[in-house]
Amino acid sequence: MTCQCGRSYIVRQGDILFDIAQRELGDGNRWREIMNPDCSKPVNETIFPGQELCIPTEPPGNGGFADIVSRQTYATMFPNRNGLYSYNSLVTATQRYPNFCNEGSDTQRKREAAAFLANIAHETGSLQYIEELRCIPNGCGDEYCDRSNTTYPCRPGRSYHGRGPMQLSWNYNYGAAGRALGYDLLDNPDLVKSDGTISFSTALWFWMTPQPPKPSCHDVMSGRWTPSPDDVNAGRKPGFGMTINIINGGLECGRPTDDRVERRVRFYRQFCQMLGVSADSNVYCDRMQPYR
Repeated sequence: MTCQCGRSYIVRQGDILFDIAQRELGDGNRWREIMNPDCSKPVNETIFPGQELCIPTEPPGNGGFADIVSRQTYATMFPNRNGLYSYNSLVTATQRYPNFCNEGSDTQRKREAAAFLANIAHETGSLQYIEELRCIPNGCGDEYCDRSNTTYPCRPGRSYHGRGPMQLSWNYNYGAAGRALGYDLLDNPDLVKSDGTISFSTALWFWMTPQPPKPSCHDVMSGRWTPSPDDVNAGRKPGFGMTINIINGGLECGRPTDDRVERRVRFYRQFCQMLGVSADSNVYCDRMQPYR
């Protein structure tokens, strides 16, 4: 059988998936990316010498994120990342959103990459956590179920707690993200913590999608957003601080700056420096009113 999803690799005596990934991809934590020839996932306990596996090839650059953040830079930013959060999975997910880090000036594009990575670094402990820690192992019941939302009703026995890089939460977000991406995340929310491309795709869906009256984080960082009169009166300005307001303003903005915001800002400034740009001046949100 010929590999449909990568280049061919023949299993050797004593091979395990981690060792194959370490040898062929330079990172054992990328073992989740190795596939069978039919693109299904192999199981360590069942691979055998002479078996054909498929090693992923480097995803193509898209003029956006992949041309700004290299694999090496990503690895330096997140040395202890969970295997779910592979570089390939992120770059593959960005291909669904070609305008991500691909609009505005070169500085704006790099700041957008830094802002996205800073926020997901904060949400996941530098990409170590794939779901909300307090909801492990049995979920959080109906804590994140908005039963008044009839468009995306909660499914029995499902928990819609935070999962993935942006910690996607609540049934209405799982439903809307799933509809946009073509997956039934209401019935299968664990896809967000088990498939790296889907996981990053949900984070990019949140980043790229306006939720009126909130603009999208992308529009804020790419220079496409002009504050309305209400935004101006509420102190909302373009810049990194506005992305915090969009993501978690109700808990982190319009109040004295706390450790949560400081962590986001530290990541943002660090990543901007790594990408060769200065951080913008509006990095805090203490003087911005959150959206209600």
